Amino acid sequence: MPHYKNSPAMFKNNFLDFFSRSPWWLVPLFWLPISILMLYAGIDSARYFNKTIYVLFIVLGWISWTLSEYWLHRILFHWNPRLKWGQQFHFIIHGVHHTWPNDPYRLVMPLLASLILAFIIGGGFYLLLGPYLFFPFFSGYLLGYVQYEMTHYTVHHLKFKNKFFKYLKRHHLLHHHSPDFYNKKYGVSSPFWDYIFRTY
Repeated sequence: MPHYKNSPAMFKNNFLDFFSRSPWWLVPLFWLPISILMLYAGIDSARYFNKTIYVLFIVLGWISWTLSEYWLHRILFHWNPRLKWGQQFHFIIHGVHHTWPNDPYRLVMPLLASLILAFIIGGGFYLLLGPYLFFPFFSGYLLGYVQYEMTHYTVHHLKFKNKFFKYLKRHHLLHHHSPDFYNKKYGVSSPFWDYIFRTY
């Protein structure tokens, strides 16, 4: 089995184990160009809506990501199944991160999984918003996703003197290392929704 420093094997099958990992830099490398292309494609919508609406939907997309981040973490990632297959599924999607929180290759979502989710969620937004508002909105959504993944990696592996960064780091690490906060502090890139939904 290939050796990954500080990254224990999750599967006995080498092929599956390879795809369970992803380096942090793959997220901005893959998703930022797509987000920028969507911004460019969305400029066409400015012919139908004014520039304020265009910018507003970029911001709304980013805000929608922060809400998705909160609820995905709270409902899906912290789902507590009783059946054995459910426990295995939970471990694969999130339990592995709580077991090895500093694994540098399992802090961001594997590219294949993020692509599948992007098609499902993006398809829903496309049907809801139509072709013109979809592009600026989903561009903002993807920018929010990239910010989330980079924040998540950073709070686990880097140190900065910035007060806001220290605040985010403490917020997330309490979720990991304090039993009192395992079912609280779901926001990673922002604690805003934890305040709103009383899980701070």
